Amino acid sequence: MMKKVLALLMASAMTLGLVACGSSAPASTGSAPAASGGKIKVGIINNDPNESGYRTANDADLKAKFTEANGYDAKFAYSLKNDEQIAAAQTFIQDDVDYLLLSAADTAGWDSVLKDAQAAGVKVILFDRTIDADPSLYEASIVSDMAKEGQTAVDWLASQNLSEYNVIHIQGVMGSAAQQGRSGALDSKVAAESNWNIVKQQTAEWNAEKAQQIVQSVIDAGTPFNVIYAENDDMAKGAVAALDAAGISHGVGKDVVVMGFDCNKWALEELLAQNWNYDGQCNPFQSSYIDDIIKKLEAGETLSQKTIIMDEKGFDATTITQDDVDNYGI
Repeated sequence: MMKKVLALLMASAMTLGLVACGSSAPASTGSAPAASGGKIKVGIINNDPNESGYRTANDADLKAKFTEANGYDAKFAYSLKNDEQIAAAQTFIQDDVDYLLLSAADTAGWDSVLKDAQAAGVKVILFDRTIDADPSLYEASIVSDMAKEGQTAVDWLASQNLSEYNVIHIQGVMGSAAQQGRSGALDSKVAAESNWNIVKQQTAEWNAEKAQQIVQSVIDAGTPFNVIYAENDDMAKGAVAALDAAGISHGVGKDVVVMGFDCNKWALEELLAQNWNYDGQCNPFQSSYIDDIIKKLEAGETLSQKTIIMDEKGFDATTITQDDVDNYGI
């Protein structure tokens, strides 16, 4: 009799154990793709969407693509600071994402966390911006050629054949790929040409109000200038606000040449009205390229190219059309 009781107790214990394992299995594998209904887990690290019109469009493009309906379980993290982005990357790795998508705030400092991602089997895809890291640490890079953007803009400015170039240079977030590329071309030109001068060079961190303050300080100092080279549209807008407040004319045939980057629709409309002179395109629509790469990697395909450079151009106020505004404005 006692043996039968023991047998019954052991059987009951085994049954309870099996039920407990079954009920706890989803929790124990909650970070695996299967727990997301077979969806691909993606951690997306981007700059603050409020940074600029470009970034707002970029973020909206990513959010429209990486949805549950498209087979993704996506989480987003935002910061303009490299250390905060790196911390977010570490969190995503710990959460067992399948892919880490990264638009780095700064080009440096990514080696360690990308090695951690690689060790954990997390595939890294760069978008929007390059980083200073061994290419073996990421699968692909879908980026703008920031150095080319800067060179295209500076070549255009040189083609204006001004007798003297006295430039207020308003920089973006220092150390970012966009800042380095757009600053580098201008710095090289100023170093090479005796009639090119930087009268003020300062970061406004992509912010219109800070840009306005920078230009106002030059105006208050009485320093002559005839070019505003702002590394994004929002900063160009702030610079123009300072010019307007001081009654200084700007645009085609006026006292000050105004240059921006990103091709916000409202900025291209300023070109069309000839209130600004130049705007350099920076293409924010990268999600379809990333999605295509992920699909190929999931299918076990070898990527034909590791780096995809977005096709971009510069717009001149004297030649821009309404079609350009409609087709390229973001």
